[in-house]
Amino acid sequence: MAKLYFYYGAMGSSKSANALMAEYNYRERGQRVLLAKTNLDQRDGKKTIRSRIGLEKECTLLSEIVEMKDSEIAAYDAVIVDEIQFAKKEQIDFLAHIVDDLSVPVMCYGLRSDFQLNLFEGSERLLAIADEIKEIKTVCWCGRKAICNARYNEHGIVREGSQIMLGANDDYIALCRKHFLQGKLHGDGEDAVGIDDQKK
Repeated sequence: MAKLYFYYGAMGSSKSANALMAEYNYRERGQRVLLAKTNLDQRDGKKTIRSRIGLEKECTLLSEIVEMKDSEIAAYDAVIVDEIQFAKKEQIDFLAHIVDDLSVPVMCYGLRSDFQLNLFEGSERLLAIADEIKEIKTVCWCGRKAICNARYNEHGIVREGSQIMLGANDDYIALCRKHFLQGKLHGDGEDAVGIDDQKK
């Protein structure tokens, strides 16, 4: 039975790499996959998904999938969407339609919350209606599980601003809740238990 999956993780948890590996695994078995990302993320090109470790693949856009005929989508064995946090509620509901009415599994990858620990629209809808929700884990500089996406600059953690600001390692860092709330971007002694300082 087809399901709607939500794979979420903090920044740097290899969400895009996991999406690309899932797509590869389907193709390796001779199955057709509709690989997509949301329109907002064009850091690596309008129709390219690229992971931090160098995996890369051309894709379509979620907005284009919404415009496709059901018969076209039903010809695929799976739909995989990256950066799903930027999706609109109506787009998530359309992905549920693909699962429920076309019997095509949909795997969504993205962030759960923003730099203020508020849910993104797409993630909030998926948390409400996804059949399966799975965390892709990563760690804070201290070695604890990271669940917070801290936005930062040369002055430290940024607490205010617009929800969406596209960036990478120079703008965001994954932190555990403790160090996010403390505003600590790196260790300065006994707190550090595993990973060297990130960006001071």
